[in-house]
Amino acid sequence: MILARQNDLKAHTQSAINGKDQETKDDAKPARGGLIDEKLFNSRAITIFGEINDKLARSVTERLLALAAENDEPISIYISSPGGHVESGDVVYDIIKFIKPVVRVIGTGWVASAATTIYLAAEKENRFSLPNTRFLVHQPSGGSRGSASDIAIQAQEIVKMRARINKLIADETGQPLERVAQDTDRDYWMSAEEAIEYGIVSRIVKSAAEI
Repeated sequence: MILARQNDLKAHTQSAINGKDQETKDDAKPARGGLIDEKLFNSRAITIFGEINDKLARSVTERLLALAAENDEPISIYISSPGGHVESGDVVYDIIKFIKPVVRVIGTGWVASAATTIYLAAEKENRFSLPNTRFLVHQPSGGSRGSASDIAIQAQEIVKMRARINKLIADETGQPLERVAQDTDRDYWMSAEEAIEYGIVSRIVKSAAEI
């Protein structure tokens, strides 16, 4: 009987210790996240990784506005994204143009679709790419649902959106609008070197010291 109680006590004690360890680990996670955010803020760096959506656009916008309020020193944005919601990309594009500090963009992995729109918001001389980055431009797509009249309206909006994006790409790259319209008719992939020729990228860099 005494042995059973001792075993129960040991089990209870070990459970409490394990619980404390887990609490410590859980507490450490947000602490590490906060430390990373602080270091990024202090170095005036922002990351855009993953799908472009409203949540990401809000987060990036808040950081851009906060850094712009802090001082006028340049801001660096690191981008690796398959794209996503067109209007969410437009939000970040417009805010980059809106704030006073110079914004430098560094492409890594892939910069596609709406992420390319964001990338093009920086002045051409401030668009950098790591060596193995791929770039994609294409026409916007949408899932049309509802009545025939609603589908027709959505189709018209996609046509207008495509024309607007093509003009944006042409304006930011120096390519003729006719060529951009032709290239974006399908997925148009480019290596970093090809993106330089197209006017998307200014320079390929291999280290932070080159920026």
